[in-house]
Amino acid sequence: MITVKKSRRGIDYLGAVLREKKTVITRAIFWRVAHTSGIDHINLKIGRYLKVGFDEETLEAKTPKSELTLDDEELTNLLNFVADNYAPLRSGESKYLPLDDQFDQHKIEQLKGFFQNPDKQELLRLITENSILPEDLMLDVQHHRRVTAIQEFENLMAVDANEHKWQSWFSQNDWVLGSDFVRVLDERIIDPDNVADYLVQAYDGFLDIIEIKRPGGGLRFWTGSRDHGNVVPSTDLIKAITQATGYIYEVEREINSQKFMERIGDVRTVKPRCILVFGRSDDWDEDQRRAYRILNSSYHNLSIMTYDHVLTRAKRMLGIPSENVEEQAASTMDDEIPF
Repeated sequence: MITVKKSRRGIDYLGAVLREKKTVITRAIFWRVAHTSGIDHINLKIGRYLKVGFDEETLEAKTPKSELTLDDEELTNLLNFVADNYAPLRSGESKYLPLDDQFDQHKIEQLKGFFQNPDKQELLRLITENSILPEDLMLDVQHHRRVTAIQEFENLMAVDANEHKWQSWFSQNDWVLGSDFVRVLDERIIDPDNVADYLVQAYDGFLDIIEIKRPGGGLRFWTGSRDHGNVVPSTDLIKAITQATGYIYEVEREINSQKFMERIGDVRTVKPRCILVFGRSDDWDEDQRRAYRILNSSYHNLSIMTYDHVLTRAKRMLGIPSENVEEQAASTMDDEIPF
């Protein structure tokens, strides 16, 4: 534990040895100075001294080889200077843009204008070929955005957000669907009577379906009672499964529809599969987890996930540790998650 000392004159100070040689020692000392504004100022003294003659009680040295004292303003400016410039210079950068107080709204708008180029492919080529953004920074930005998205996911679950808000979240964060899916299509309409939450292109180029239901809203995954000792899917879940399998059937019926094929573009349609995201599993017991595995194994073209499965999977993708026993138990169900 670091302890702030007090000199004979009542000055609070904190010292450190920066380097020590045989006869010379380099020290840095902070001390607090009372100010008429009521806000104490912090000064810094850096000096190189002969080992004999330094008085820690008075913060003075009789034989300084060199010494510099910075007042509060000078110290603040020095700290800002170091924060903005030390890391880039240490890494060998010759040109960089410090994010200091001078980085005003005008400069921010200029940067936004640059990155809002509608030709995304050309923008990516320009950034990559000219090393405008270091690779590690791009990865850090992506990771930060995804961590923020996971926090939004948890907030939506906490407030029991409606299905529309969940649709918006999944549209903006399709990465959470995993590597099985290349992209979410702009088209959602199967036919005039059937509109899926998402039509997606799988990694093999074929069409699949994503259907989501809100995790709360009174929808239950299991019934409240058992049948012959077995855990039984709720009526809400059966309805959702029926809707999802109905979408699969309707997509297969549209395979020969020229209009449908034109709307989905170059995505091929053969034996579509559907992922249904439904309900919560954070409080399941062992029997319910076993029943879930049995339920999923009974469908060859439908996979059911809970929101807790999605959350746990996403956290593991980002290297975020599980926070509780239920989440750790859910992570063992990864073989049930279809991506």
